[in-house]
Amino acid sequence: MIKLRCLALLFVSTVLALASALNAQTIPLGAEDLAVLKPAADGVTAERAFERWLTREFVAMTEQRSAAFEKMLKSAAACRDWQEQRRKFFLERIGGLPERTPLNPQITGTLKGKGYRVEKIVLETRPAFHLTANLYLPETSPPWPAVLVPCGHSHEGKAAGQYQLICMLLARHGMAAICYDPIGQGERYQMLDTTRERTVFDDAPHVKVPHPNVRLMCTTEHTATGLSSALIGANVAQFRIWDGMRVIDYLQSRKDILADKIGCTGNSGGGTETAYLMALDDRIVAAAPGCYLTTFRRLIETLGPQDGEQNIFGQIAFGMDEADYCIMRAPKPTLICAATRDATFDFGGTWEVFRDAKRFYSRLGSPETIDMAAPDSPHGFTLQLREAVARFMSRWLLGKDVAVREIAELPDSFTDDELRALSRPDWIPEQLQCTPRGQVLLMKGERSVFEINAEIATALRKSREQVWHSMDDVAKRKIIRETIGARADDTVPAVEKLGVIERDSCTITKVAIASEEGFKLPALLFVPKKPGRKATLYLHGTSMKTDAAPGGPIEQLVQQGHTVLAAELRGIGETETGLRRKAFGAGRFGRDNLEILTAHLMGKSYVGMRTDDVGRWTRVLKTMADEVHLLAIGEAAIPALHAAALDRAAYKSTTLGEMIPSWESLVSATESVDQSVNTVHGVLQHYDLPDLRKMIGVEGEAAGGK
Repeated sequence: MIKLRCLALLFVSTVLALASALNAQTIPLGAEDLAVLKPAADGVTAERAFERWLTREFVAMTEQRSAAFEKMLKSAAACRDWQEQRRKFFLERIGGLPERTPLNPQITGTLKGKGYRVEKIVLETRPAFHLTANLYLPETSPPWPAVLVPCGHSHEGKAAGQYQLICMLLARHGMAAICYDPIGQGERYQMLDTTRERTVFDDAPHVKVPHPNVRLMCTTEHTATGLSSALIGANVAQFRIWDGMRVIDYLQSRKDILADKIGCTGNSGGGTETAYLMALDDRIVAAAPGCYLTTFRRLIETLGPQDGEQNIFGQIAFGMDEADYCIMRAPKPTLICAATRDATFDFGGTWEVFRDAKRFYSRLGSPETIDMAAPDSPHGFTLQLREAVARFMSRWLLGKDVAVREIAELPDSFTDDELRALSRPDWIPEQLQCTPRGQVLLMKGERSVFEINAEIATALRKSREQVWHSMDDVAKRKIIRETIGARADDTVPAVEKLGVIERDSCTITKVAIASEEGFKLPALLFVPKKPGRKATLYLHGTSMKTDAAPGGPIEQLVQQGHTVLAAELRGIGETETGLRRKAFGAGRFGRDNLEILTAHLMGKSYVGMRTDDVGRWTRVLKTMADEVHLLAIGEAAIPALHAAALDRAAYKSTTLGEMIPSWESLVSATESVDQSVNTVHGVLQHYDLPDLRKMIGVEGEAAGGK
């Protein structure tokens, strides 16, 4: 059987090689109009249709959560159960937490400011994995309460002006404040290039780098490390959360810190981190997340999902929205900090978060312990929010209600720019540097996130191999379906004929099928003048038109007697999404990265949805032929491999081109292009791509992988 399949494979591989050669020659399509789909009756174009379906499904999930929330509020016991369910889910989806290991703290320097002093700290939060922090200490006598200040998406991390200012303000009012670099920022970039020095980012030539060996913006690093983490069943948020928890461990180990008086506040990405920490760590007495909390529905309807750490796999399907970060910690004191003119996180959604949280706190008998500060200001840790946070922390950590003024006298009126100009940090980044060379990865023996994840991936491979090999194909197919979220469906979809083109060698019929309710997929059906009973399902990851020119690879198959269905999977070709990212081009993660993250929040993978599409097109083609060959290139290859593994008997041969050799290779890869679409959460806990190739009788390079 394997020999027969490999012979057939060699036949189609010849076509694949021909496709590559002909594409290089750029054969023109001529005057033929090969477009299939037209705008819907309501004017929605094909490239908007898939995005609209995703949004509609997403909104339905948020409405289910809202209905469950209303029902839950009927009893305090149900409220407690709601909290515990979400905590358990949250911890599981970030991959759990690592074991506590020695922090080996180092104080590498000190600075003296007006009304405070700074200690420059290095902590080993995991073995050979270090965190850099600045600890601002009051001039008053210890012990002091302490406030964590996780950073937002500033390239300079802890040295950014707004984070210096909030730490200075807290210290001057009798509270220690520790601001630390997240991974991918400040002194903790994870993708350094030591072969040359830069002055600007590779992916943003107009932005100055914080260190000459840094090459990519922090948000790019966060998404890259997010892909690495997702494949092993975790989330890069785990690194951020564990950092914060280990910083608390360090603070509680110091005699000059009040161990039972810990607060946390951060803005934007630091607001995300504050929300996560306050939901999971009971040691945080008072929390003030800033310029982050809104509803996921409003986020999806406006700018779309943000960085990888801000999207927990399947949380919307489970029923965990952003209000639940406040709810999980109820009734502990919480101040939601927001900006009425926030262009990133919709303020209308923030009101909804506050409403849900306030009602939950009220149900537990503590409505007074949650509040909101919302100045008329843009996104940022503005002076108004810094003052509100300092007052809030003073109340709950010091037991004092005090009037806090960062600037003694303010003019009666001022612009945002004038207000920013009045507040200036004390230090330049180099003064706050904790490591000898300005980056932890330049320290001897330091590990990166990618190396840590790669070690986990290796351990997963060793643990899963025995289990995988002990299963029969039925059990394997069950695991595959569950992992990618594919359906078990044997219905043949109705085919809609939308036009005909005649060529000398064949007739091309434009066809479409309904992939989902209100959402269609297009294809071009090439039928020879003398059709036989052989057919090829031709799936190109760019477009059904890519190899469709006269004399091209598809026509070569037609001339050999094959009926060829050049079909598209959702998000490819005419239904490609990503209009909101069009200005940025395809980029490192794909133009459709926002829609991929939307599906991720819904617990869906593109691989799973596209595998279903391959199955639908296969069932259509099998009504026309006795023998079906499967050929897939690029983005279509991994879904096609899954379809073949789930229904091996459906295909005479399977040929895959331009496909990564394994998911494990992506875990440690600091360079990859357009692989968000191929990411499946937790897949390496169960199987890898070579396992599927073995299932269909094709191994290694025979599958066309590269």
